[in-house]
Amino acid sequence: MKPPPPQPTILIYAARSLRYVLPSLVSAFSKLSGVSVETRHGPAGLLRERIEEGERPDLFLCANFAHPARLAALGLAQPPVVFARNIIAAAVRRDAGFTTANFIDRLLDPAIGIATSTPFKDPLGDYAWAIFRRAEKLRPGTFAILDAKAQQLIGSSQTANPPGRYDPIAAALATGSAHVFLGYRTSLKRLADEVQGVKTMKIPANLNVVPEYTLVALQDCSLAGMSFALFILSAAGQKLLQDFGFQPVALSKEI
Repeated sequence: MKPPPPQPTILIYAARSLRYVLPSLVSAFSKLSGVSVETRHGPAGLLRERIEEGERPDLFLCANFAHPARLAALGLAQPPVVFARNIIAAAVRRDAGFTTANFIDRLLDPAIGIATSTPFKDPLGDYAWAIFRRAEKLRPGTFAILDAKAQQLIGSSQTANPPGRYDPIAAALATGSAHVFLGYRTSLKRLADEVQGVKTMKIPANLNVVPEYTLVALQDCSLAGMSFALFILSAAGQKLLQDFGFQPVALSKEI
């Protein structure tokens, strides 16, 4: 009698901001399917570049639409699908005097250090610059100031910035070299808990943007990989995303 064939292993490249919820999604899926899943986190732009250079995960989970859409346009992947949304918030030093009403004024203050991720390499950086552009519309001349003073502390490389933490941001906030960090709401509570004297706050609605998370199947994605993609969009997967603070896109109101 032949032994059963080994179960496939799915390889997933995923945005760093999914590092807390993805293990729960993987665990629930593997329990149902018996399929093992390997995940690799990093700045989405750098992960996309690795795929373009020849690496082939089954799925790519990204914090914006642009990187997966580029892979699809190049013929490397299927069309991307939005599976969740997030909210940009701010981690601020309590002694920096930030309020919702004075948010732009404090950002523009020469004494205030702004920490961000790296645009083009990491969607979180792109979202920060989108907020700067919105500020420009409200107050002309603002964008140039914010663009010049923002410290791009994470997202420029995978080796310098391990996927599990915001260590450079935590250090900058702790020492006062940065007073505010624009990040995903789903991650900032942990950062604020780690750094004494730091809190999270909402960004004014007229400045803020809504991050969209997309998944894309690479052209040679396995059937198991497609099954995991469907699980993310299922009621069970969407409920897990909601439990971790994400905004689901395919969840009935009764759940």
